[in-house]
Amino acid sequence: MVNKYELINLIEQVAPPESAEAWDLSGWLIETARTDVKKVMLCLTVTEDILNQAQTHACDMIISHHPLFTVPLNFYRGIDIYCAHTNLDKAACGTTEILIKQLGFSVNREIEHEFLRFCDLNMPFAELLKLLKQVSNNIRYTNEPEMVGRAAFCGGSGTDFWHDAYINGADVLVTGDLKFHTALDSKISIIDIGHFESEIGVLDELARLLDKKVEIIKAEEKSPIKQIKS
Repeated sequence: MVNKYELINLIEQVAPPESAEAWDLSGWLIETARTDVKKVMLCLTVTEDILNQAQTHACDMIISHHPLFTVPLNFYRGIDIYCAHTNLDKAACGTTEILIKQLGFSVNREIEHEFLRFCDLNMPFAELLKLLKQVSNNIRYTNEPEMVGRAAFCGGSGTDFWHDAYINGADVLVTGDLKFHTALDSKISIIDIGHFESEIGVLDELARLLDKKVEIIKAEEKSPIKQIKS
């Protein structure tokens, strides 16, 4: 057993809650009177299925990336739920930097942006697509430059940052949730690898952060978006 606040302190040391966006609902979503926990489930998004899994595995607590917005009260079932959302997106061990690490790239630390990270790649566009297929089978993109000098990355829904990527010299923005009008407006290529696919890797990082303190169960979850298989 471990004090649940000790676990949350470990997360907040690397993803300070004060760095979350003002509109965000990061932090305690459900905080029970329980202090000590034995088993924690990690997930991207809390759903009824995730709660069922947590109960099946006798988890006392769920730590998620996405917050809850409107969920019926009988949904919670007495399980503590904590969320690290935009504060984790911005963190050095957060969604975007873990995605970059999965691809084997290095972040250009000279360019600062809350959500975007930049990598100087100097590789063919086709080669970048090939590498992205290692983390996602759900890829679509806009225009196709021959070469990618600099790429911007943003886990989750980052297409609105295309102009920030552009003015910082990026040829490509890798993110999720590409919108039609954004695709029309963007002056650079946008590669959409899927919201789920761009963020799921961060759960491994959270597990590494916490597994010496408590038993960790990773939820079984997948993207809600299905593809036609050829």
